[in-house]
Amino acid sequence: MKGTKALVTMLERKGIDTIFGYPGGSVIPIYDELYDSSLRHILVRHEQCAAHMADGYARASGRPGVCLATSGPGATNLVTGVATAYADSVPMIALTGQVGTGSLGLGAFQEVDAYSLLMPITKHNFRVLDVNRLPHAITEAWEICQTGRPGPVHIDLPVDQMNSDVDESVLDKQYGTKPLKEDLSDFEEAVMWIKDAKRPIILVGGGAVGACDEIMELSRLLGAPVNTTLMSMGVVPSDYDLCMGPLGMHGRMSALHAMNEADLIISVGSRFSDRTYSARSRMQDPNGKVVHIDLDATEFNKHKHPSANLQCDSRKAVRMLIDALSPAYVPRSEWTERARMLKGRCACDPDITSTPIVPQKVMHEINKVIDDDTIVTTDVGQNQMWAMHYLNISKPRRFLSSGTFGTMGYGLPAAIGAKAAKPDSKVMAITGDGGFQMVMQEMATTLAEDLPVTVVLLNNGTLGMVRQWQKLFWNERYSATTLKCDPDFVKLAESFGARGIRVERPGEIADALKQAMDCDRTCLVEIMVDPDEHVLPMIPADPKQNLVMGRCGFSI
Repeated sequence: MKGTKALVTMLERKGIDTIFGYPGGSVIPIYDELYDSSLRHILVRHEQCAAHMADGYARASGRPGVCLATSGPGATNLVTGVATAYADSVPMIALTGQVGTGSLGLGAFQEVDAYSLLMPITKHNFRVLDVNRLPHAITEAWEICQTGRPGPVHIDLPVDQMNSDVDESVLDKQYGTKPLKEDLSDFEEAVMWIKDAKRPIILVGGGAVGACDEIMELSRLLGAPVNTTLMSMGVVPSDYDLCMGPLGMHGRMSALHAMNEADLIISVGSRFSDRTYSARSRMQDPNGKVVHIDLDATEFNKHKHPSANLQCDSRKAVRMLIDALSPAYVPRSEWTERARMLKGRCACDPDITSTPIVPQKVMHEINKVIDDDTIVTTDVGQNQMWAMHYLNISKPRRFLSSGTFGTMGYGLPAAIGAKAAKPDSKVMAITGDGGFQMVMQEMATTLAEDLPVTVVLLNNGTLGMVRQWQKLFWNERYSATTLKCDPDFVKLAESFGARGIRVERPGEIADALKQAMDCDRTCLVEIMVDPDEHVLPMIPADPKQNLVMGRCGFSI
């Protein structure tokens, strides 16, 4: 069969049902093959969004997402989306067309060295210079993107090879991948440290998604509070009495104080990134220790504490700890009650009815219309932090957001990808007027592909997060953060065939959100919010600057 047929056949055999892409000259043969295949192709309006949609699909479903772009600018447009997936450990296969092998390096039309461009932002790269190596590339890409720490894999497909013939029998050949590396040599020390700790705390990151039940069991066994990160929203239900909420620059004060007071961190799949674990948000006990569970050994020892490192699947490692500790372990009841008290002190009321509307009120109303199966995506900036801070998320894979890479424009395309993965779930994208304008053309994709989502647009007329920094730390010198000539977002939504609703008063929010969630097509709810309302508390990056408190007046 032709290489294009082999490609599509192997994708189908792997259980892939959806591809997000945009055609071009070097991939026309592939698109011709897709015409008669069982694969659903979702035509995006920009290749960056194809990668974001594949990312949202993967995060919502737990299965690899697949995106496809042509050579040259098609491949370079994928870069931001692939880098976003790489930074947040999302399984993805990125397919790019390429000029014929005889033209490589000659500056042919739409030629770019996509292999080298994507190498730093992928787990592995393949360039199929011989069509007989295509089955090997597909099989290994499928395994590599999911094995160990997940991430994107790129396959570059020269057009002449895709048009060449390959023996069908090659498709059935087995290609092995390296077994998952484990190192549990510190396990006994980890158990001893947990037994000796007086104030243990569990820190969960994105790598803990597969160990939700075990983490809850470990927390109850130890009576230990749990701090979350942006990537682990829903791993522990927000309403769990020992869930302290997100830790970090804009995290909850309950999480901050619990971490400051702890003498042992049991970290499950957390990277100790600079936005999560800083000079102010770190464990302050000079004798504090860390039990660190992660598949990726390169993440160990970033925190500068004595550490027992367990390189292992999070579910397996936490289960081993539970089995080793129970039933003899005696919880530290004073520490458990202290954690509950801290959480209670941080239970501020977001139902603020002032005008202009503040984002806390919007999140309060969103909590009323979402359920445990609603998938929420966010853009990046203030809207993202409001959502992280106030939304009640009870299950994993229900809160999707660009973390480490901080990619503006992520929210809408990720929501479309999530809807493609979970068509029976309600999907909501929370965005701002800055990020939305980077990808608003994808409103067309939601309508054309019958993938209805609710878009909640917090419009403050500014690039809010940068403006907040400028106000707090740059003497209110608002350089290039005022968005002039914003479109009429309601009319824009309607021009695509979606529904648009504008909200200007707090009392209008609930009804608008209900209408949007009940709508049978994409609906955009534009909510005019106060540009001077800041995401607080805020831990400045510069340790010399003071922590900025919010309305809650938290005290210990």
